[in-house]
Amino acid sequence: MDLQFTPEEQAFRAEIRAWVADNLPKDISHKVHHALHLTKDDLQRWAKILGARGWHGWAWPKQFGGPGWNAVQRHLFEEECALAGAPRIVPFGPVMVAPVIMAFGTPEQQRRHLPGIMSGEVWWSQGYSEPGAGSDLASLKTRAERRGDKYIVNGQKTWTTLGQHGDWIFCLVRTSNEGKPQTGISFLLIDMKSPGVSVRPIIMLDGGHEVNEVWFDDVEVPAENLVGEENKGWTYAKYLLAHERTNIADVNRAKRELERLKRIAKAEGLWDDLRFRDQIALLEVDIVALEMMVLRVLSAERSTSKEGGKQSLDVAGLLKIRGSEIQQRYTELMMLAAGPFAVPFIREAMEAGWQGDHVGAAHCAPLAATYFNVRKTTIYGGSNEVQRNIVAQTVLGS
Repeated sequence: MDLQFTPEEQAFRAEIRAWVADNLPKDISHKVHHALHLTKDDLQRWAKILGARGWHGWAWPKQFGGPGWNAVQRHLFEEECALAGAPRIVPFGPVMVAPVIMAFGTPEQQRRHLPGIMSGEVWWSQGYSEPGAGSDLASLKTRAERRGDKYIVNGQKTWTTLGQHGDWIFCLVRTSNEGKPQTGISFLLIDMKSPGVSVRPIIMLDGGHEVNEVWFDDVEVPAENLVGEENKGWTYAKYLLAHERTNIADVNRAKRELERLKRIAKAEGLWDDLRFRDQIALLEVDIVALEMMVLRVLSAERSTSKEGGKQSLDVAGLLKIRGSEIQQRYTELMMLAAGPFAVPFIREAMEAGWQGDHVGAAHCAPLAATYFNVRKTTIYGGSNEVQRNIVAQTVLGS
Protein backbone atom coordinates (compact mmCIF):
# COMPACT_ATOMS: atom_id res chain seq x y z
CA MET A 1 0.00 0.00 0.00
CA ASP A 2 1.54 3.30 -1.15
CA LEU A 3 1.05 5.87 1.59
CA GLN A 4 2.79 8.70 -0.27
CA PHE A 5 0.69 11.50 -1.74
CA THR A 6 1.23 12.24 -5.43
CA PRO A 7 2.67 15.58 -6.61
CA GLU A 8 -0.83 16.57 -7.73
CA GLU A 9 -2.21 15.79 -4.28
CA GLN A 10 0.58 17.73 -2.62
CA ALA A 11 -0.22 20.72 -4.86
CA PHE A 12 -3.89 20.40 -3.89
CA ARG A 13 -2.89 20.39 -0.21
CA ALA A 14 -0.83 23.55 -0.71
CA GLU A 15 -3.77 25.26 -2.43
CA ILE A 16 -6.12 24.40 0.44
CA ARG A 17 -3.56 25.45 3.05
CA ALA A 18 -3.06 28.84 1.41
CA TRP A 19 -6.80 29.46 1.04
CA VAL A 20 -7.52 28.54 4.66
CA ALA A 21 -4.67 30.76 5.88
CA ASP A 22 -6.17 33.70 3.96
CA ASN A 23 -9.82 33.11 4.89
CA LEU A 24 -10.02 31.54 8.37
CA PRO A 25 -10.71 34.37 10.87
CA LYS A 26 -7.83 34.64 13.31
CA ASP A 27 -10.09 35.07 16.34
CA ILE A 28 -11.79 31.77 15.55
CA SER A 29 -8.54 29.84 15.04
CA HIS A 30 -7.20 31.27 18.32
CA LYS A 31 -10.22 29.88 20.15
CA VAL A 32 -9.86 26.46 18.52
CA HIS A 33 -6.13 26.12 19.22
CA HIS A 34 -6.69 27.03 22.88
CA ALA A 35 -9.94 25.06 23.38
CA LEU A 36 -11.92 28.22 24.18
CA HIS A 37 -15.70 28.49 23.87
CA LEU A 38 -17.04 28.76 20.31
CA THR A 39 -20.29 30.68 19.80
CA LYS A 40 -22.99 30.04 17.21
CA ASP A 41 -21.66 33.08 15.34
CA ASP A 42 -18.16 31.56 15.24
CA LEU A 43 -19.44 28.27 13.83
CA GLN A 44 -21.81 29.81 11.31
CA ARG A 45 -19.37 32.50 10.22
CA TRP A 46 -16.89 29.81 9.16
CA ALA A 47 -19.67 27.77 7.54
CA LYS A 48 -20.72 30.77 5.44
CA ILE A 49 -17.12 31.49 4.40
CA LEU A 50 -16.83 27.90 3.20
CA GLY A 51 -20.26 28.09 1.60
CA ALA A 52 -19.33 31.16 -0.43
CA ARG A 53 -16.42 29.14 -1.86
CA GLY A 54 -18.65 26.10 -2.48
CA TRP A 55 -16.81 24.05 0.12
CA HIS A 56 -19.28 23.76 2.99
CA GLY A 57 -20.44 20.64 1.17
CA TRP A 58 -16.85 19.58 0.55
CA ALA A 59 -17.78 15.91 0.13
CA TRP A 60 -20.64 16.58 -2.31
CA PRO A 61 -20.52 15.56 -5.97
CA LYS A 62 -20.56 18.26 -8.63
CA GLN A 63 -24.12 17.45 -9.71
CA PHE A 64 -25.35 18.79 -6.38
CA GLY A 65 -23.12 21.85 -6.29
CA GLY A 66 -20.12 20.34 -4.53
CA PRO A 67 -16.49 20.39 -5.64
CA GLY A 68 -16.55 16.71 -6.67
CA TRP A 69 -13.34 15.91 -4.83
CA ASN A 70 -12.13 12.35 -4.48
CA ALA A 71 -11.53 10.64 -1.12
CA VAL A 72 -7.91 11.81 -0.81
CA GLN A 73 -8.77 15.41 -1.66
CA ARG A 74 -11.57 15.44 0.90
CA HIS A 75 -9.21 14.05 3.51
CA LEU A 76 -6.55 16.66 2.73
CA PHE A 77 -9.13 19.45 2.94
CA GLU A 78 -10.32 18.23 6.34
CA GLU A 79 -6.76 17.86 7.58
CA GLU A 80 -5.62 21.33 6.51
CA CYS A 81 -8.71 22.94 8.04
CA ALA A 82 -8.22 21.11 11.32
CA LEU A 83 -4.49 21.81 11.59
CA ALA A 84 -5.07 25.50 10.83
CA GLY A 85 -7.50 25.76 13.74
CA ALA A 86 -10.79 25.81 11.87
CA PRO A 87 -13.83 24.76 13.89
CA ARG A 88 -15.20 21.32 13.22
CA ILE A 89 -17.96 21.81 10.67
CA VAL A 90 -21.33 21.14 12.31
CA PRO A 91 -22.09 17.87 10.50
CA PHE A 92 -25.86 17.54 10.71
CA GLY A 93 -26.54 19.42 7.48
CA PRO A 94 -23.63 18.89 5.06
CA VAL A 95 -22.41 15.49 6.29
CA MET A 96 -25.54 13.70 7.49
CA VAL A 97 -28.86 14.81 6.03
CA ALA A 98 -27.52 16.16 2.72
CA PRO A 99 -26.28 12.74 1.48
CA VAL A 100 -29.66 11.22 2.40
CA ILE A 101 -31.52 13.94 0.47
CA MET A 102 -29.19 13.43 -2.49
CA ALA A 103 -29.63 9.66 -2.52
CA PHE A 104 -33.30 9.29 -1.57
CA GLY A 105 -34.95 12.73 -1.71
CA THR A 106 -37.16 14.06 -4.48
CA PRO A 107 -35.82 16.64 -6.95
CA GLU A 108 -37.98 19.22 -5.18
CA GLN A 109 -36.48 18.34 -1.79
CA GLN A 110 -33.02 18.61 -3.28
CA ARG A 111 -33.75 22.02 -4.80
CA ARG A 112 -35.33 23.27 -1.58
CA HIS A 113 -32.82 22.13 1.00
CA LEU A 114 -29.37 21.58 -0.51
CA PRO A 115 -28.59 25.24 -1.38
CA GLY A 116 -29.27 26.40 2.19
CA ILE A 117 -27.07 23.65 3.57
CA MET A 118 -24.23 24.48 1.21
CA SER A 119 -24.39 28.21 1.96
CA GLY A 120 -24.30 27.64 5.71
CA GLU A 121 -27.43 29.75 6.12
CA VAL A 122 -29.69 26.94 7.35
CA TRP A 123 -28.80 25.14 10.58
CA TRP A 124 -29.89 21.50 10.78
CA SER A 125 -30.36 19.35 13.86
CA GLN A 126 -30.56 15.57 14.26
CA GLY A 127 -33.66 13.91 15.74
CA TYR A 128 -32.65 10.32 16.36
CA SER A 129 -32.15 9.47 20.06
CA GLU A 130 -35.02 9.32 22.53
CA PRO A 131 -35.07 8.70 26.30
CA GLY A 132 -35.76 5.01 25.65
CA ALA A 133 -34.05 4.69 22.29
CA GLY A 134 -30.35 5.43 22.18
CA SER A 135 -28.13 2.61 20.97
CA ASP A 136 -31.34 0.59 20.50
CA LEU A 137 -32.58 3.20 18.05
CA ALA A 138 -35.22 0.94 16.49
CA SER A 139 -37.26 1.11 19.71
CA LEU A 140 -38.07 4.80 19.11
CA LYS A 141 -41.62 5.91 19.92
CA THR A 142 -42.03 9.38 18.40
CA ARG A 143 -45.18 8.92 16.33
CA ALA A 144 -46.13 10.42 12.97
CA GLU A 145 -49.74 9.80 11.93
CA ARG A 146 -50.72 10.45 8.31
CA ARG A 147 -53.80 12.64 7.95
CA GLY A 148 -54.45 13.61 4.37
CA ASP A 149 -51.55 15.65 3.02
CA LYS A 150 -49.77 16.00 6.35
CA TYR A 151 -48.29 14.05 9.25
CA ILE A 152 -49.14 14.81 12.86
CA VAL A 153 -46.02 14.26 14.97
CA ASN A 154 -45.97 13.64 18.72
CA GLY A 155 -43.06 12.57 20.88
CA GLN A 156 -39.67 13.53 22.24
CA LYS A 157 -36.08 13.51 21.06
CA THR A 158 -33.15 13.99 23.42
CA TRP A 159 -29.43 14.79 23.43
CA THR A 160 -30.06 16.98 20.37
CA THR A 161 -26.67 18.62 19.93
CA LEU A 162 -26.90 22.41 19.41
CA GLY A 163 -30.62 22.00 18.76
CA GLN A 164 -31.20 25.45 20.28
CA HIS A 165 -29.81 26.88 17.03
CA GLY A 166 -31.75 24.61 14.67
CA ASP A 167 -33.83 25.86 11.75
CA TRP A 168 -34.74 22.34 10.57
CA ILE A 169 -34.47 18.89 12.10
CA PHE A 170 -34.40 15.51 10.37
CA CYS A 171 -36.27 12.95 12.42
CA LEU A 172 -36.84 9.25 12.59
CA VAL A 173 -40.51 8.72 13.43
CA ARG A 174 -42.74 5.68 13.86
CA THR A 175 -45.40 5.40 11.18
CA SER A 176 -46.33 1.75 11.77
CA ASN A 177 -46.30 -0.82 14.57
CA GLU A 178 -46.59 -3.79 12.22
CA GLY A 179 -43.76 -6.32 11.91
CA LYS A 180 -40.24 -5.74 13.19
CA PRO A 181 -39.57 -2.36 14.84
CA GLN A 182 -37.21 -1.35 12.02
CA THR A 183 -39.91 -1.76 9.36
CA GLY A 184 -42.25 0.89 10.78
CA ILE A 185 -39.88 3.87 10.79
CA SER A 186 -39.96 6.85 8.42
CA PHE A 187 -37.60 9.76 7.78
CA LEU A 188 -39.16 13.24 8.08
CA LEU A 189 -37.78 16.75 7.56
CA ILE A 190 -39.37 19.11 10.10
CA ASP A 191 -39.25 22.91 10.26
CA MET A 192 -38.30 23.68 13.87
CA LYS A 193 -40.33 26.90 13.73
CA SER A 194 -43.50 24.83 13.35
CA PRO A 195 -46.14 25.27 16.09
CA GLY A 196 -45.80 22.52 18.68
CA VAL A 197 -42.00 22.18 18.48
CA SER A 198 -40.26 23.13 21.73
CA VAL A 199 -36.58 22.93 22.63
CA ARG A 200 -35.60 22.49 26.27
CA PRO A 201 -31.94 22.87 27.30
CA ILE A 202 -29.94 20.18 29.07
CA ILE A 203 -27.21 21.99 31.02
CA MET A 204 -24.08 19.91 31.38
CA LEU A 205 -21.61 19.46 34.22
CA ASP A 206 -19.49 22.39 33.04
CA GLY A 207 -22.52 24.69 32.79
CA GLY A 208 -22.56 24.55 29.00
CA HIS A 209 -25.68 24.39 26.86
CA GLU A 210 -24.66 21.90 24.21
CA VAL A 211 -27.51 19.38 24.17
CA ASN A 212 -31.29 19.59 24.36
CA GLU A 213 -34.61 17.83 24.51
CA VAL A 214 -36.90 18.48 21.54
CA TRP A 215 -40.64 17.95 22.06
CA PHE A 216 -43.28 17.54 19.36
CA ASP A 217 -46.88 18.27 20.37
CA ASP A 218 -49.31 17.74 17.46
CA VAL A 219 -46.79 19.19 15.02
CA GLU A 220 -48.13 19.36 11.47
CA VAL A 221 -45.57 18.31 8.88
CA PRO A 222 -46.40 18.40 5.14
CA ALA A 223 -46.36 14.91 3.65
CA GLU A 224 -44.00 16.24 0.99
CA ASN A 225 -41.34 16.39 3.74
CA LEU A 226 -41.19 12.60 3.86
CA VAL A 227 -37.87 11.40 2.47
CA GLY A 228 -38.20 8.30 0.30
CA GLU A 229 -40.95 5.84 1.11
CA GLU A 230 -43.01 5.57 4.25
CA ASN A 231 -41.77 2.85 6.62
CA LYS A 232 -38.42 2.66 4.81
CA GLY A 233 -36.67 5.17 7.07
CA TRP A 234 -34.44 2.55 8.69
CA THR A 235 -32.69 2.07 5.35
CA TYR A 236 -31.99 5.80 5.12
CA ALA A 237 -30.99 5.95 8.80
CA LYS A 238 -28.30 3.29 8.28
CA TYR A 239 -27.02 5.16 5.23
CA LEU A 240 -26.71 8.31 7.36
CA LEU A 241 -25.08 6.50 10.28
CA ALA A 242 -22.19 5.42 8.05
CA HIS A 243 -21.46 9.10 7.46
CA GLU A 244 -21.96 9.98 11.12
CA ARG A 245 -19.59 7.34 12.44
CA THR A 246 -16.91 8.23 9.90
CA ASN A 247 -17.28 11.84 11.05
CA ILE A 248 -17.17 10.88 14.74
CA ALA A 249 -13.71 9.35 14.17
CA ASP A 250 -12.49 12.95 13.73
CA VAL A 251 -8.94 11.87 12.96
CA ASN A 252 -7.78 15.30 11.81
CA ARG A 253 -8.83 16.95 15.04
CA ALA A 254 -6.96 14.17 16.84
CA LYS A 255 -3.81 15.11 14.90
CA ARG A 256 -4.23 18.75 15.90
CA GLU A 257 -4.90 17.89 19.53
CA LEU A 258 -1.84 15.62 19.57
CA GLU A 259 0.29 18.68 18.82
CA ARG A 260 -1.52 20.59 21.58
CA LEU A 261 -0.77 17.73 23.96
CA LYS A 262 2.91 17.96 23.08
CA ARG A 263 2.89 21.73 23.73
CA ILE A 264 1.26 21.21 27.12
CA ALA A 265 3.73 18.44 28.03
CA LYS A 266 6.67 20.72 27.18
CA ALA A 267 5.18 23.67 29.07
CA GLU A 268 4.55 21.50 32.13
CA GLY A 269 8.08 20.05 32.11
CA LEU A 270 7.05 16.50 31.16
CA TRP A 271 8.59 16.33 27.70
CA ASP A 272 11.79 14.83 29.08
CA ASP A 273 9.91 12.20 31.08
CA LEU A 274 10.46 9.07 28.98
CA ARG A 275 7.47 7.23 30.41
CA PHE A 276 5.15 10.12 29.51
CA ARG A 277 6.78 10.43 26.09
CA ASP A 278 6.06 6.71 25.55
CA GLN A 279 2.36 7.38 26.14
CA ILE A 280 2.38 10.19 23.60
CA ALA A 281 4.16 7.94 21.09
CA LEU A 282 1.59 5.17 21.58
CA LEU A 283 -1.20 7.67 21.00
CA GLU A 284 0.47 8.95 17.83
CA VAL A 285 0.76 5.42 16.44
CA ASP A 286 -2.96 4.86 17.08
CA ILE A 287 -3.83 8.13 15.32
CA VAL A 288 -1.80 7.15 12.24
CA ALA A 289 -3.52 3.75 12.15
CA LEU A 290 -6.93 5.45 12.45
CA GLU A 291 -6.06 7.78 9.58
CA MET A 292 -5.28 4.81 7.34
CA MET A 293 -8.65 3.27 8.20
CA VAL A 294 -10.48 6.55 7.50
CA LEU A 295 -8.90 6.76 4.04
CA ARG A 296 -10.01 3.21 3.35
CA VAL A 297 -13.62 3.89 4.33
CA LEU A 298 -13.78 7.12 2.34
CA SER A 299 -12.52 5.28 -0.72
CA ALA A 300 -15.33 2.73 -0.38
CA GLU A 301 -18.05 5.34 0.24
CA ARG A 302 -21.12 5.37 -1.99
CA SER A 303 -20.16 1.92 -3.28
CA THR A 304 -22.77 -0.80 -3.11
CA SER A 305 -20.17 -3.49 -3.47
CA LYS A 306 -18.19 -4.95 -0.60
CA GLU A 307 -14.61 -3.98 0.03
CA GLY A 308 -12.69 -7.03 1.14
CA GLY A 309 -15.97 -8.56 2.30
CA LYS A 310 -16.84 -5.58 4.54
CA GLN A 311 -19.45 -2.90 3.92
CA SER A 312 -18.37 0.69 4.59
CA LEU A 313 -21.05 0.92 7.31
CA ASP A 314 -19.51 -2.03 9.13
CA VAL A 315 -16.02 -0.55 9.00
CA ALA A 316 -17.47 2.81 10.06
CA GLY A 317 -18.36 1.13 13.35
CA LEU A 318 -14.68 0.33 13.83
CA LEU A 319 -13.82 3.96 13.11
CA LYS A 320 -16.30 5.11 15.72
CA ILE A 321 -14.82 2.79 18.34
CA ARG A 322 -11.18 3.73 17.76
CA GLY A 323 -11.81 7.43 17.11
CA SER A 324 -13.79 7.91 20.32
CA GLU A 325 -11.21 6.02 22.39
CA ILE A 326 -8.42 8.16 20.96
CA GLN A 327 -10.32 11.36 21.83
CA GLN A 328 -10.70 10.19 25.41
CA ARG A 329 -7.04 9.22 25.58
CA TYR A 330 -5.61 12.57 24.49
CA THR A 331 -7.88 14.49 26.88
CA GLU A 332 -6.74 12.16 29.67
CA LEU A 333 -3.06 12.71 28.86
CA MET A 334 -3.57 16.49 28.86
CA MET A 335 -5.09 16.21 32.33
CA LEU A 336 -2.16 14.09 33.51
CA ALA A 337 0.33 16.54 32.05
CA ALA A 338 -1.21 19.49 33.90
CA GLY A 339 -1.67 17.52 37.13
CA PRO A 340 -3.58 19.28 39.93
CA PHE A 341 -3.71 22.53 37.93
CA ALA A 342 -6.19 20.87 35.55
CA VAL A 343 -8.73 20.30 38.33
CA PRO A 344 -9.95 23.81 39.33
CA PHE A 345 -12.93 24.91 37.22
CA ILE A 346 -13.38 28.54 36.22
CA ARG A 347 -15.93 28.67 33.42
CA GLU A 348 -15.12 32.28 32.55
CA ALA A 349 -11.52 31.27 31.80
CA MET A 350 -12.76 29.37 28.75
CA GLU A 351 -13.99 32.58 27.13
CA ALA A 352 -11.69 34.45 24.76
CA GLY A 353 -10.28 37.65 26.22
CA TRP A 354 -10.86 36.76 29.88
CA GLN A 355 -8.53 38.82 32.06
CA GLY A 356 -8.98 37.10 35.42
CA ASP A 357 -6.47 35.01 37.33
CA HIS A 358 -5.80 31.47 36.17
CA VAL A 359 -4.98 28.53 38.41
CA GLY A 360 -1.76 27.40 36.82
CA ALA A 361 -1.07 28.22 33.18
CA ALA A 362 -3.87 29.45 30.88
CA HIS A 363 -3.81 26.17 28.93
CA CYS A 364 -5.00 24.32 32.04
CA ALA A 365 -8.37 26.09 32.26
CA PRO A 366 -10.39 24.04 29.74
CA LEU A 367 -8.77 20.64 30.37
CA ALA A 368 -11.16 19.23 32.98
CA ALA A 369 -14.29 20.40 31.18
CA THR A 370 -13.08 18.87 27.92
CA TYR A 371 -12.06 15.64 29.64
CA PHE A 372 -15.51 15.14 31.17
CA ASN A 373 -17.32 16.22 28.00
CA VAL A 374 -15.45 13.70 25.87
CA ARG A 375 -16.61 10.84 28.12
CA LYS A 376 -19.73 10.91 25.94
CA THR A 377 -17.95 9.92 22.73
CA THR A 378 -18.01 6.21 23.50
CA ILE A 379 -21.78 6.44 24.05
CA TYR A 380 -23.26 8.64 21.31
CA GLY A 381 -23.56 7.54 17.70
CA GLY A 382 -24.21 4.02 18.98
CA SER A 383 -22.36 2.99 22.15
CA ASN A 384 -19.03 1.25 21.67
CA GLU A 385 -20.35 -1.88 23.35
CA VAL A 386 -23.11 -2.14 20.76
CA GLN A 387 -20.69 -1.27 17.96
CA ARG A 388 -18.43 -4.16 19.00
CA ASN A 389 -21.38 -6.54 18.78
CA ILE A 390 -22.19 -5.24 15.29
CA VAL A 391 -18.56 -5.61 14.18
CA ALA A 392 -18.45 -9.16 15.57
CA GLN A 393 -21.57 -10.14 13.66
CA THR A 394 -21.10 -8.33 10.35
CA VAL A 395 -17.33 -8.01 9.94
CA LEU A 396 -15.94 -11.00 11.80
CA GLY A 397 -18.95 -13.22 11.08
CA SER A 398 -19.17 -14.53 14.64
